[in-house]
Amino acid sequence: MYVSHLSLHDFRSYPTVEVPLEAGVTAFVGRNGQGKTNLVEAIDYLSRLQSHRVASDAPLVRAGADQAVVRAAVVRDGRTATLEVEINAGRANKARINRSPLPRTRDLVGLVRTVVFSPEDLTLVKGDPSDRRRFLDDLMILRAPRLAGVRSDYDRVLKQRNSLLKTAGLARGSAREGALATLAVWDDHLATIGAEILAQRLSLVEALRPYVGKAYETVARGASRDDAEITYRSVVEPVVEPVETTTPTQESLREAILAELARRQKDELDRGISLVGPHRDDLLLFLGHGAGAERLPVKGYASHGESWSFALALRLAAYDLLRADGDDPILILDDVFAELDSQRRVQLAELVADAEQVLVTAAVPEDVPEALAGARYHVTAGEVTRGE
Repeated sequence: MYVSHLSLHDFRSYPTVEVPLEAGVTAFVGRNGQGKTNLVEAIDYLSRLQSHRVASDAPLVRAGADQAVVRAAVVRDGRTATLEVEINAGRANKARINRSPLPRTRDLVGLVRTVVFSPEDLTLVKGDPSDRRRFLDDLMILRAPRLAGVRSDYDRVLKQRNSLLKTAGLARGSAREGALATLAVWDDHLATIGAEILAQRLSLVEALRPYVGKAYETVARGASRDDAEITYRSVVEPVVEPVETTTPTQESLREAILAELARRQKDELDRGISLVGPHRDDLLLFLGHGAGAERLPVKGYASHGESWSFALALRLAAYDLLRADGDDPILILDDVFAELDSQRRVQLAELVADAEQVLVTAAVPEDVPEALAGARYHVTAGEVTRGE
């Protein structure tokens, strides 16, 4: 799978631009602020309907424009399809395949799959739990696009339940009783949808674990595959300490969430916020030094170099897992080489050089490793020109 042509209209800094692409490596070279990252961001947006740089869609629409359009020709098994998303400021987005409208924009998710390496990846290690939850959910949805709807439903239920908790916490008498009865209905919704997300995340972490160890061994100097470990931590009791011989069923997770909601109800009413569910969980990252060594959390204990190695290992593991599922995802290396020392730079380049399509952004040509020699574009003030 690869993108053979990218077309942008009023996306970020581009009034309009057409960029022919090909399989293999393509590098976009230009000083910061010239628009090179906007090009690869657009392709990643087609994959996930989210930006790896900003939380909302508003910054993606060029200043003064009402909407942005991202269109790409995607080649898979020798056949080409045109994917398009219309990003509307303040209104619902629209999606099309071969110019035919899709019933729901999210039906576009996963038709092209990307894995992005960027300087922001360090937040996977040093950032909040929400960064690691997003990493898991994005990967989960790329593997099973229908889960985009499940996550959307969960976000809606969570918003409604939080609003009700605030109301119920202030209510008195019969009004409070009515609010609590309604809360029980939303508890059931949250537990049902939350259990599906939780089950999917647990399965994903189990599938990802061996790839993380292998990737860390490759990118960290002198490391073994036993050094890096990931574990899922849930606020729901049965999966706080997972039992190796049993995997919780979705129904048992639902019951566990309901039980924990009942136990924490007073706290939730006092605080006016949902304290139970997969939105409160975390992916824990640990480092040791060989099998049997003491495991220490990466956050707070790892050096800067070890933290970068673990962040790279997570992205490489995601790439390897998606690759094992089927098609090679498109690899996007967004200004990442400037952040790495020479050894990690070479190692990462050699690891990904055989991907079907690799898109690289760099401030100067010297930042692109020799292993990633290929097509090159120069980006200057929004002008994209093919180089030698």
